[in-house]
Amino acid sequence: MSALARQRRRAAALFLAPMLTVLALVAAWPLARTVAFSFTDATLGSLDAYGFVGIENYVWLAGDPDWWRAVWNTVVFAAVSVALETVLGLVIALTLNARMPGRGLLRAAVLIPWAIPTVVSAQMWGWMFHDLYGVVNEGLLALGLIAAPRAWTADPDLALPTVILVDVWKSTPFMTLLILAALQLLPQDLYEAARVDGVHPVRVFFRVTLPLIRPALTVAVIFRTLDALRVFDLMYVLTGNSRETMSMSVYARQQLIDFQDIGYGSATATFLVGVVALVTVAMLTVGRVRLGTGEGPS
Repeated sequence: MSALARQRRRAAALFLAPMLTVLALVAAWPLARTVAFSFTDATLGSLDAYGFVGIENYVWLAGDPDWWRAVWNTVVFAAVSVALETVLGLVIALTLNARMPGRGLLRAAVLIPWAIPTVVSAQMWGWMFHDLYGVVNEGLLALGLIAAPRAWTADPDLALPTVILVDVWKSTPFMTLLILAALQLLPQDLYEAARVDGVHPVRVFFRVTLPLIRPALTVAVIFRTLDALRVFDLMYVLTGNSRETMSMSVYARQQLIDFQDIGYGSATATFLVGVVALVTVAMLTVGRVRLGTGEGPS
């Protein structure tokens, strides 16, 4: 290794040291405490006197049907919402990337749902989906699409699709922004050559555009999937502790706060962190994404 390379590595380590120190203080220490509590019978009222119970909390967790229902809800929510957001984000990004009047205004307008805090947007949609006063029921009744008002967030068959719909509205702009940034960096000479050769635009999209934006698209999908797997505020504001929509994070919060079971709740939170970590490794491996190197299609 050359002297210049060693100097650059030392400089990089020096610049990263403050961030790593802060990260260790605000993330590593609380995570270590959570893992430690997961092997105890600690409760909110006995943090000074608790005992070691080994993997008993994890055994109980593995046999809890409510936990596995929360896992299923989270997986369905993440898979459906991320898939819809990816497709819609790609379509909107391709539209905004085209030359048109008012393109800058449209780009700013698209980001509004993403800029609204999640709790605020969830509360807003909660009122819109209200069975007595909501504008959604009023509109559907006026169009004759439903015969009676629906309890969108209380109906077991409609609650999870409703939460997914709100998340798609909220998070699609995030996908749009990342994909649009990738589209803006594409070399235009490839498209000029395709037009000269008379290649159909659909073929250009699948053979040129999609392979070139695949690394950015994969990173966007990974970010959104990890965010969806730890969803809490959206589900909790819209449906509370409803079993039909409870996510893994909502379940962990219920054990920690409502039931004041620090040991069992910590085991749940630790398992959630492990799931997110495993999904991250799996998606990076399958997608063959090298973060920071910009690996393109092979």
